[in-house]
Amino acid sequence: MKLTDLFKNPKGFTLIEILFAIFIGLMLLSAIYVSMISGQKSSVSIERKVAAQQDVRSALEVMTTEMGMASYNPTFSSGIWRNGPTTTTCGTPAMNQAIKGIQEATANSITVEMDVGGTGTIGDENNEILRYAFDPVNRRMTREINCLVLSEAEKSFIGNIQGNPRNVRVINDILGITNGMGVPAIFRYFDGRSPATELYPEADPTAIPNIRRIDITLGVETDEVDPNTQQPRRMIYSSSVVVRNHSINL
Repeated sequence: MKLTDLFKNPKGFTLIEILFAIFIGLMLLSAIYVSMISGQKSSVSIERKVAAQQDVRSALEVMTTEMGMASYNPTFSSGIWRNGPTTTTCGTPAMNQAIKGIQEATANSITVEMDVGGTGTIGDENNEILRYAFDPVNRRMTREINCLVLSEAEKSFIGNIQGNPRNVRVINDILGITNGMGVPAIFRYFDGRSPATELYPEADPTAIPNIRRIDITLGVETDEVDPNTQQPRRMIYSSSVVVRNHSINL
């Protein structure tokens, strides 16, 4: 074959073949782009979910640890229990010393006291008078310390800060989480019998000395959207704490 014959019968791609190749290439690039965007959204969603889980689990761990110390009185001192943040006389001797370090126990709030410093005095050390309360208006749990005057931001423990919505919101009432009387509840109280009997100290404060176990449940809503319902993802976490010091007769 002569060299000139190669130029007489050149072989190459037709216009249709080129257009088809470009179309296939664009389809592949689109698929790669969609896959990358989907992966990125999935990664962000997982990060939000993990962050929310860590926030709630950490909050539960702190709450169970602190409530487990209720009525801690290493010096066996008498008359040491104080009024908590719910009163205008916070820090003064409580009228009812018999209920010891659980000065308030309702379905949605609790005040616990402990002599952490072992000084025979309550309130002279940090975190010796603690109050947890559900704030349904702002969708949060608050935590008050001793008798300090705290800002709304400082009081917010888990959930929204007043006027500043957060990724996690507490929604026990919306989820229908209740105690045995059907009252929307964060906290449930039980005595030491087997099987345990649920106590309702909000209706009968004389039951407080009989508290031996506290169940804590947090129903939360996050900004992450559940792909199945297209609604904010909702989760329920619970923990239980045995208040051993509260059972000691001083």
